[in-house]
Amino acid sequence: MASNALIPKTAPFADDAITHLNNALRDTTALQRAWLAGFLAGLDTQGGATGGEVSPQPLATPKPAEPLTIVFASESGNAEQLAQDAAKLARKSGFKPKIIDFADLDVAALAKEQRLIVIAATWGEGEPPSRAARSYAALLAPSAPRLDGVTYGVLALGDTAYAEFCAIGKAIDTRLEELGAKRAVARVDCDLDFKAPASAWLANTIKTLAPATEQASNVVAVDFSARESEGDSNEPFTLEVSEHINLNSSRSDKETFHIAFSFSGTTRAYDPGDSIEIFPQNDPALVDAILAAAGLASDNTLRNSLTAERDITTLSVITVEKYASASGHDGARRLAEDGEIKSWIKSRQLIDLLEEFHAPLTADQLLSLTRPLPPRAYSISSSRREVGDEVHILVSPVRYETHGRNRTGVASGFLADRIKAGETLQARIKPNKHFRLPDPSTDIIMIGPGTGVAPFRSFIQERRAVSATGRSWLFFGERRYTHDFLYQLEWQDALAEGALTRLDVAFSRDTPQKIYVQDKLWAKRRDVVDWLDNGARLYVCGDASAMAKDVRKTLVHLVADVKSLSPEAAEEAVSALERDRRYLQDVY
Repeated sequence: MASNALIPKTAPFADDAITHLNNALRDTTALQRAWLAGFLAGLDTQGGATGGEVSPQPLATPKPAEPLTIVFASESGNAEQLAQDAAKLARKSGFKPKIIDFADLDVAALAKEQRLIVIAATWGEGEPPSRAARSYAALLAPSAPRLDGVTYGVLALGDTAYAEFCAIGKAIDTRLEELGAKRAVARVDCDLDFKAPASAWLANTIKTLAPATEQASNVVAVDFSARESEGDSNEPFTLEVSEHINLNSSRSDKETFHIAFSFSGTTRAYDPGDSIEIFPQNDPALVDAILAAAGLASDNTLRNSLTAERDITTLSVITVEKYASASGHDGARRLAEDGEIKSWIKSRQLIDLLEEFHAPLTADQLLSLTRPLPPRAYSISSSRREVGDEVHILVSPVRYETHGRNRTGVASGFLADRIKAGETLQARIKPNKHFRLPDPSTDIIMIGPGTGVAPFRSFIQERRAVSATGRSWLFFGERRYTHDFLYQLEWQDALAEGALTRLDVAFSRDTPQKIYVQDKLWAKRRDVVDWLDNGARLYVCGDASAMAKDVRKTLVHLVADVKSLSPEAAEEAVSALERDRRYLQDVY
């Protein structure tokens, strides 16, 4: 091509544009000139060998992406993160995904969906995550709509430490089928080490749900390692213990430790309401007992692995079955086949199985009975605006006796008994966007007995630092005023400064009739309703099995009483607070 004719005459540009492009082309590098000349020469050939005009080629009408609805029910955040992973994978596979929190799900609208993925966690002994309870009940209700024409798959998350493993995912899977939906793929039930099975299930499900003509061969599994490298919050880091203080008096029958950590190296960001996941180590005495029971007391490499990496307390039906197969012990085999196995397992741990049905094991066999030791999450009790490069938590060690053996919580025992000031451990921040402070001008009501008060300490520190104008009201409960008033001086200082507007306390062992936070809530019901009517946001943190349920029942009751509503209308009013994110829970 001649230097003065770099752009072919048949190129689809105006004459003055061709002149401008030719001049620009002469100023490019040799490599750029060669590429552009070749590209434009292709335009010349499109005009035909005789140099005819270019025939405009009609553009293909893009095919609209197929819709895919992804619903998650999450307590700790794992199901929510998997939903986001599924959406990314779906987009790459030609879908147009939308993600719905089960808390926001309109069950009646499910009938309009064509393709549905549900990722559901089970909380405690077979309960839905707290935010999902209302919609879960609506799905199981007789009034739930028919779902004929909906194709679905369910991924269940759970913990084999609990008897009702993945109960919520199983129930949703069954219910969708009962309502007429068609199951596209078999449900998968994931334990705490869910990453590999969840990754494979998501890839297979999205491929299966694709239209027959588009069932992509390019669907790949979710790369969890890539996701974890995207941000510091998922990377474990080192903390050094700077304070380790028992807040209960020496005459208390409880222990509650305030533990302050300083960041070693880069400080990680966190917000009030977030948690921190601590990577604990097992009790060395329990590790030695397990090694002795398995006939492996001299294996130091295995000892190190069991101490820092493996869950050596959880006992499940699957564990018993594996042990019966590995050991060949007749008693273990009969237990595995016994219909009462779940009853036997209750309140027992792996050490009980090994000692009750003693048999020598290899190191690999013993490891196969365990799973990875997961981190434990604790609500952060500090605001960085006040404490700087530190993070604080509140820990009450779990101690109890069953079947003739004293037991201690894995993480709480590690933090209370075996980690001291000056020592280090591994941790990572766990954000909780569902338990955030509102605008500083908004009123807040906080209900946190025992260690449930931890996040509210961070709330008050934060609101003081930003000079919040909204009112704040704390309901705190413990056993005895004299011995168990956690952070008493701090609350009193906050009241004096105005950072805390009101404080109501309930000490259950100081009166003949036990008084709890929900009793204080009822006693102040008119003021509680007045605050809520004026836009206050209500927070609950602490025990999920009893306290949080009792608080909610009391809230419905007091709304009905103050507003003269029927129980049904009061329930709807409280449900509306939940839907509007004005009634928030962080329970465990």
